[in-house]
Amino acid sequence: MPDFRVRATEEELMDDLTLASEELRQNLDELETINTWLGGYAPVLDALDRLRPHFPAGRALRLADLGSGGGDTLRQVARWARRRGVAVELTGLDANPFMLEYAATRSAAYPEISYQQADIFSPEFQQQSFDVLMASLFCHHFPNEQLSRLLRQWQAQATLAVIVNDLHRHPLAYHSIRWLTRLLGGSRLVQHDAPLSVARAFTRSEWQQLLAAAGIARYQLRWRWAFRWQVIVANE
Repeated sequence: MPDFRVRATEEELMDDLTLASEELRQNLDELETINTWLGGYAPVLDALDRLRPHFPAGRALRLADLGSGGGDTLRQVARWARRRGVAVELTGLDANPFMLEYAATRSAAYPEISYQQADIFSPEFQQQSFDVLMASLFCHHFPNEQLSRLLRQWQAQATLAVIVNDLHRHPLAYHSIRWLTRLLGGSRLVQHDAPLSVARAFTRSEWQQLLAAAGIARYQLRWRWAFRWQVIVANE
């Protein structure tokens, strides 16, 4: 049983960048199903609705998804943009080549999405600029000090905003996803990683401390169903 007063430090199985198997493919399918059922994309899409009046005029919005995994969030963003007639250039960035190949295959019907292998700590990546940088279920993979540095860097790279969609560390969220993945007969990966992700996640006060440590004073922090935090760091 984790101590919910502090963030867990155990690594998830998916943190292994060499992971490449049919089991991982199944896990990515399961994560998309879970996020769809539990409204896990809503914090991102709501943030884009809020930012839409500030989108650049006369050209496509350039948005990058950090740790894009199976590309499911980008596909949701592409559908959102199509429904609203918003031109977008969407880039998925991940360090795992298996995930990039899987995501590209699943996104074949979305020419507005491209994928690239990237090390977010490299100078080459940190010199890139986007209108929006998005981190969906990505931040909880990093320890606090490292994450504060990343938030500062992402703010410098995003001309319009940084959008964070991540989990709320809470006993009800932990036990609910633990039993849900078991009842649904989920893969070994999802049964291990889904509750651990909650244990590695954040409280409101921790987000406030992380943003303060990053030197970010202007932001919006909202709790969203189901047990999600939406963080918008706008540069305009």
